[in-house]
Amino acid sequence: VQLQAFGGGLVQAGGSLRLSCTTSGRTFSGYAMGWFRQAPGKEREFVAAIAWSLSFTYYRDSVKGRFTISRNNAENTVYLQMNSLKPEDTAVYFCAASSGGGGYWTKDPGDYDYWGRGTQVTVSS
Repeated sequence: VQLQAFGGGLVQAGGSLRLSCTTSGRTFSGYAMGWFRQAPGKEREFVAAIAWSLSFTYYRDSVKGRFTISRNNAENTVYLQMNSLKPEDTAVYFCAASSGGGGYWTKDPGDYDYWGRGTQVTVSS
């Protein structure tokens, strides 16, 4: 499974970006999907996750109310809508897939089976 994240870029503080993640080789069927990020010199951190069952989503506290994770299972695409961006959101963002259907989700990167190449998000002040 190859995941590809795209949609990053340079944006001013307060701006918005929408990241997308798609796959080649297989579908997301039965997988929970997550977004993580890693800033220079810092560990990779959880951002948001969405279960296979669309009603279950989870966010890290610092992005609640600003970021929205969603997925289109028919198109094998996961999105991360990022609004009111802050300089501290600057990082490389990664999407990942964790096997587990229904309402399963996880914020532990060790539980994710597949990872995409990251996309850089830079927020200027």
